[in-house]
Amino acid sequence: MLDQKLIEKLIETAIGMTKMSYAPYSNFKVGAAVRMADGRIFTGSNQENAAYSACLCAERVTLLYVCANAGDSHPVSIAIAAVQNGDFIENIITPCGECCQVLVEMEKRFSTKIKLYLIGRNEVKTLESASELLPYAFHL
Repeated sequence: MLDQKLIEKLIETAIGMTKMSYAPYSNFKVGAAVRMADGRIFTGSNQENAAYSACLCAERVTLLYVCANAGDSHPVSIAIAAVQNGDFIENIITPCGECCQVLVEMEKRFSTKIKLYLIGRNEVKTLESASELLPYAFHL
């Protein structure tokens, strides 16, 4: 279990990553920060493209980078924050369906739950597992 200072650092890191977003079309800037079992933090932000199918959400940018670079460590938590039109969003942000599926797959791959911190200006919602967002995930 993470202590409060580590949770706050993860949340602050996700909020900071919204500044690295490239979102000229939606102006909806999302940042994510993933804490690994070994304590490292990996970050990402959403990256848009005029060919919308080429866009990637912050969660997938971060999680796929983790898979390519984390070695034998695995994700234990992820914080997600968003800014729209220059303002921190009022309500919590949730991952899209594709990102939920990737999170559930990560939990299956590493045989562990990934705690989620969904950040809004008025609250931070904590979920113990991605399966809470996608209880009927696709499994092969």
